[in-house]
Amino acid sequence: MFITGGGFQFCWTYFASFFSPGDRFLSAENITVSGIAGRYATALFDLAVSAKELDAVAGDLATLKSMMDDNKDLARLVKSPIISRADQARAMGAVLEKLGVGDLVRRFIGTVAQNRRLFALPGMIGAYNQLLAAERGEVVARVSSAKKLSESQLSAVSAALKSAIGSDVSLESDVDESLIGGLVIKVGSRMVDNSIRTKLQNLKFAMKGVG
Repeated sequence: MFITGGGFQFCWTYFASFFSPGDRFLSAENITVSGIAGRYATALFDLAVSAKELDAVAGDLATLKSMMDDNKDLARLVKSPIISRADQARAMGAVLEKLGVGDLVRRFIGTVAQNRRLFALPGMIGAYNQLLAAERGEVVARVSSAKKLSESQLSAVSAALKSAIGSDVSLESDVDESLIGGLVIKVGSRMVDNSIRTKLQNLKFAMKGVG
């Protein structure tokens, strides 16, 4: 089975050889999140549990992450140490209002901005997703690609992972243009690197031994 488009072609028969149903990965019993991102994510998760808004919060965070991935100005706003906390808070508030994000996430982001921790927001979103996956008994997988994957491609990746691993999967994706093409997939401590960058590096090493 091949999945194509978005600058990659990936053979899932090859991928599946690295995993088998029943393999042990992150679960609700052993998942941990740490650091600034982990602490904030845990606080948000607890609030979402109390408000019974786990899925709603996850959806809002996914919407926000997608916009940060697509909008370089927003990405700079989040990471900038120069912009004042008041300006960051106002700008993020306007963005969240435009996106139609719920009150819980709006208040959370407002607190993060006031505490000058927006730079850690991508990590907070990732940590929240890990906690949610553990709550659902899912395996957490990260997929990196040279170009942003479409929803249909992400669905195909998720389905293929579920088939290979034998359990439900919570999929996180990011863009790394340095990969040039292909995918890097990490599940637990295992990683499958099918990127063009790595293939070129391997070719370079192989050529050093020629002649």
